[in-house]
Amino acid sequence: MNECCGVCGSDVHTITGGWGELSAKPLCVGHEIIGKVIAVGKKVTLCKVGDRVGVGAQVQSCMRCKQCKSDNENYCPHQVDTYNAPYNLDEGHSDQPMKDSQGNQIFSQGGYSSHSRVHEYFVFPVPDNIPSHEAGPMMCAGLTTYGPLARVGTGPGKHVAILGIGGLGHFGLLWAKALGAEVTALSHTPSKKDEALKLGADHFVCTKDKDWAKPLAFTFDFILNAADMTNEFDMTTYMSTLAVNGEFHNVGLPDKPLPELKAFDFAPNGSKIAGSHIGSRKECLAMLKLASEKDLHPLIETIDISEEGCKKAVQKVKENDVRYRVTLTGFHKAFGTS
Repeated sequence: MNECCGVCGSDVHTITGGWGELSAKPLCVGHEIIGKVIAVGKKVTLCKVGDRVGVGAQVQSCMRCKQCKSDNENYCPHQVDTYNAPYNLDEGHSDQPMKDSQGNQIFSQGGYSSHSRVHEYFVFPVPDNIPSHEAGPMMCAGLTTYGPLARVGTGPGKHVAILGIGGLGHFGLLWAKALGAEVTALSHTPSKKDEALKLGADHFVCTKDKDWAKPLAFTFDFILNAADMTNEFDMTTYMSTLAVNGEFHNVGLPDKPLPELKAFDFAPNGSKIAGSHIGSRKECLAMLKLASEKDLHPLIETIDISEEGCKKAVQKVKENDVRYRVTLTGFHKAFGTS
């Protein structure tokens, strides 16, 4: 049974159609879910009734392809997202859609709800010392930023920049610092400096300042781009701050196309641009372990779930009026306790 659910920018993009038209209506969004297991199938071994667990942006994969067998199940071609995704027959290994008794295709539904049904592999035990309202946003925003930082080997001796200090970026600061890297926060909002430093940044750079990038040429091994307006960036300037073979990595996903780049823009430092999709079970468990052991706390606002509460929370995220994530709480008041 669901206890709370974070409100993600993905919810807003889906509701507004920014990433394309809805394929199924009505739709319940939400993929940063924390709750307690109330029932399990007879073959389930990874969780038990009574466990407090989290669910992120994926609820199923085929479990048989090379991606699934190499801790890359978040790239499974048959994956099922937590909401707005069609279920397929044969546990996600088939392209044949699953239908209800009336012949309608069955789509997944999200966590602004009383209950969720999830494959056990995508259910993650939450350490006791992480409050539920903080653990919720870790399931998507946390994992989306932790995954690429872990895969690139973030740690001592690395200089990492977190670009965009918001719902995603503030998690990036927490993880990068906890992993041992030197961390620079890049933001066009100078008022975020104090918070960025408290969250783990060693340095703060305002990208509105004239010639801000010139002293940073060949500096960053990795830029984690958590901004949602990359389409408006002067990408050549950002790429110039990368060290040789450095990477500009996108986890912020704007509605509009990325700025045009020329092949020559990558040549001066051998840089590259990349992106990623959430993270794997292995990475999620490692992230929760890090948050627990390092006693890390994201900055979270809470709003009780209701028709009005959901509207308010989604609108706040849409208008970027959040420091830095919102979690819908009070599910027991809205749905009861069973």
